[in-house]
Parts: sequence; C-alpha cells; structure tokens
Amino acid sequence: MRIKSIVYDKFLWFLIITLLILGIFFRFANIDRKIYEFDEVYTSLRISGYTMAEMEQELRDGHLVSIEELQKYQAPNSEKNVVDTIKGLALEESQLTPLYFILARFWVQWFGHSVAAIRSLSACISLLTFPAIYWLCQELFASPIIGWIAIALIAISPVHVIYAQVARFYSLWTVLILLSSAALLRAIRVKTNLSWSIYSVTVIFGLYTHLFFGLVAISQGIYVVVIERFRLSKTLISYILASLVGLITFSPWLFILITSPNPETLSWMQVQDTLLRITVKWVGIVSRTFLDIGVSPSSPLTLKLGLIPFILILLILIAYAIYFICRNTPQRVHFFVLTLICSVGLPLILADFILQQSYGATKYILPYSLGIQLAFAYLIATKLNYSFGNIWQQKIWKTLTSMLIIMGVISCTISAQAEMWWNSHPSSNRYIPPIADVVNQSPQPLVISDYDDLKDIQVLGYQLEPKVRLLLVKEPNIPEIPKGFSDVFLFRPSESLRTGLGERYNTQIKRIYTPFWTLENHTDD
Repeated sequence: MRIKSIVYDKFLWFLIITLLILGIFFRFANIDRKIYEFDEVYTSLRISGYTMAEMEQELRDGHLVSIEELQKYQAPNSEKNVVDTIKGLALEESQLTPLYFILARFWVQWFGHSVAAIRSLSACISLLTFPAIYWLCQELFASPIIGWIAIALIAISPVHVIYAQVARFYSLWTVLILLSSAALLRAIRVKTNLSWSIYSVTVIFGLYTHLFFGLVAISQGIYVVVIERFRLSKTLISYILASLVGLITFSPWLFILITSPNPETLSWMQVQDTLLRITVKWVGIVSRTFLDIGVSPSSPLTLKLGLIPFILILLILIAYAIYFICRNTPQRVHFFVLTLICSVGLPLILADFILQQSYGATKYILPYSLGIQLAFAYLIATKLNYSFGNIWQQKIWKTLTSMLIIMGVISCTISAQAEMWWNSHPSSNRYIPPIADVVNQSPQPLVISDYDDLKDIQVLGYQLEPKVRLLLVKEPNIPEIPKGFSDVFLFRPSESLRTGLGERYNTQIKRIYTPFWTLENHTDD
C-alpha cells in the first residue's frame, strides 16, 4: 500500500522538526566528553602517517617522553603525508579501507587535531543521512511523509548518534549505504547510463569506506536478480556492468588485502563464547537502534533485568514492522528492505551461532538499523494516517510511537552526559580517568610502563596534563628513574618491572588500581 495524500495534524510535523533539531544537537553535544578510545587512537595514528612499528621503535628507547611527543603520533606533521597514511593502513590494517582516513587527515589539517575537531568530521558526515534517507524513501515509497518520519527516527536513533561522535568511518559508511540504495532504485526506474554511473560511483566509494559494503552490494545484486525474475534483462546487465566497474576500481586495495593480511588485528573476533551469551549479545545489538542506556557486559545485573520488558516490546514491534511492510507493499519495496536488513546482519548471526565466536558487533550491522527504520517509518506513517483504522488503533499507535521517541531521546540524553559508553571498551578503559586524575594531581609526575600495547598509553595520554613525563621500556628492561620527579607511577607494569624497581630502589610498590601502581616514599636520592 502506498501513502500518497494523507491528512496529518500539525503536531506531527512539529514533532518531526523538533526531533530533527534534537538529533542535530545530540550529534554535537559534549562531543569531546567521552574518553578517546582504542579505535580512535588508531584513527589518529593513521592520520599522522606513522605506523605502529615506528611509534614503538621511537618511543621505547628509554628516553623521557613528553605528552607533546606522544601526540606527535596522533596528528598530521611535516614528516609524513597522505601517502604515508595509505601506506600505514596497507602495512598494518589492510582490512580497513582508506577513504575515511584520507578525508580525516585533510579535515584535521584544516580544523586541528583536538578530540572535538576530529570527531566533528563524523558528526558533520552524519548530517548527510537525513537527505540521503529521504531520497531513499522517495525512491522506495514515493511518499514525502514516510521520508520525514524516517528522518525523525534516524535523528534520535541512539546507535546513529553514538557513531556520529566517534572518530571512525561508520557515519560515512551509513551515508554511502543510503546513497547507493537510492541510486540503485533510481537507476532501475529511469534506466539511463548516467543513473547507472552514479550508482557505480557510490559502490566505489562504499567499498573504499568499509569492506562490509561488499555484503551490501551483494544483497543489492540479489535484489536486482529477484526483481528481474532471474532474467538477463537490460536492467540486470546494467547492474552487472556498474558493479564490475566498482569491483575493478577497488581491485588495487583488494590485492593489498589478499597479499598483506593482518589477522592479529581481528584476533578479538576469535574468542569462543556460549550460545546464551551470544543470544544476549544479539538481543542487545538489535535493540540499540531504538534503546541504549549504555548497558555493557560489565553493567549491573539489576539494570539488565530491568530492561527486559522494554526490549521484549521492541523485539515484538520490530517483528511486526517487518511483517507489516511485507504484507502491505509490493515485492520491489519489501524485498529491498529485507535484503538491506539481512545484508550484513544475517551472515554475522550465522557465523556467531555456528562457530560460537564474536564476529557480530553493533558497528557492523548499521545496514540492519537502516532497514528496520525504513520498515518503522512505513508502519508509523500508515498507522497514523487518519484514513487507516479506527480511533482506538490511532491511539494505540500514537502511544507506541511516543514510546519509541521517548526511548530514543532518553538514550541520547544519557549518552550525551556520559564520559564512557559501551563502545569505549569500559572493561579496559574505566580505570583511565581516575588514573589520570591521580597523576595530574602530582606536581612533577613520572609514568613508567613496559606494557606491550602502546594504544593504552595513547588513551591515557589524552587525559594527562602537559607536565607529565613518561618512560616507556620493553620487558624485561628495568629503567633507571631520572631525578627531579615528585612521584613515580607504574601503568600496566609487568611482574618483572614491579619486582625489579622495588629491589633496585629498595621500596614498596603500592597498588592504586588494577593496572596502576606507585612507588611509595620515592625520593631523588
């Protein structure tokens, strides 16, 4: 069923505009408040043009490192250029494609490398999701009101707001998914060479933004094949040619990925898990499109139990939205939504449950979120139509729509005030702010570490004041403590470092936090 001319009250339009304004506000509110986490540190390393190997070699030679020197590997500089950014990715993280990092480097050169500046790129890109999803709704439903409702839903969607404030490529990926989807539907409709060329360009940009865009492109191919009834029609031929152009253009990076894989960067996916924990994880991932108050595996059990009724309601509504759009729209509409929902989410779900490993993550199933929001936009627009259903149905669906809106606004409000969220790796990073507070209170602090992963040092570095100095060594080296420091702290020290310093300076090592120690009664003598 298409919605063409529908009578809606003025309050609905006021609500949509209000939610759009709120969505823009949430994307920029307190954008530098949350801790600059591991993945973002890697983003800044790529922007700098240095590799992890170079940073390790230059910082771990036993000299005193200032915060300014530490930040050298987190910002553009005269020693490296954009080619070095691409080389760093190719050598150490070939599973990441370079488009976002190139854009980020130029952005930081123009606007500075502060946390707010680098994150604002993602926030600004995320604003493009509004016209992009409106265009997609026009191509899919030919209904302005569905497009506006979709804009309202995506504006206050917690998952989209979270990734709009992260210095990573997820906002750009989201925009390109929407643009390629709309471009494909337009090309199928108008059947011109220009329209297929535009689609091909979106495929190229999408592949150079995220490898999982390939799964989206495959789902789009399945859609075209089914819609064309498995016939080698002109439309299918045009799609194949446009996709081949995209694949050929992407082939240089595909060659790098095949010849220079770096499986160590994906080792976190290989963790074995139980079916129960996988199920709970996926329930949380699915519900974060509409409800997210920062629950992570380390959250209290009472909080998790309290969310169960709301999550069950959400799961029922999601299932009904999918059923409703399948029941009331032509195949070309609902099958497109289904392929978008399943494009990345279904392979990851199957991989998780079959292999019992942690392949699935919220950041990878943004296509699912977009597909669900399209289904909900159609459902809400239909149910709130005064010509559809009776007065009681109207009241029920107004109540349910209000509940979705309230969930989204509350989620975004809580997130905007938080210093750490589930995507900030709280199990590892929750100690960073209190550790930094202790160090910063010292008049002349020295931090010593032989921890084998410098990304943790960089995360801490964003919280430390310029007066702090660091001494970074390799295990099992025991450094000499230079004179002139009032307090000496150990960050994630090995057992050999703790024992060696205690014996060399005949002093006790006191634990402050699990990864943080201090030398008691340290003097310069």
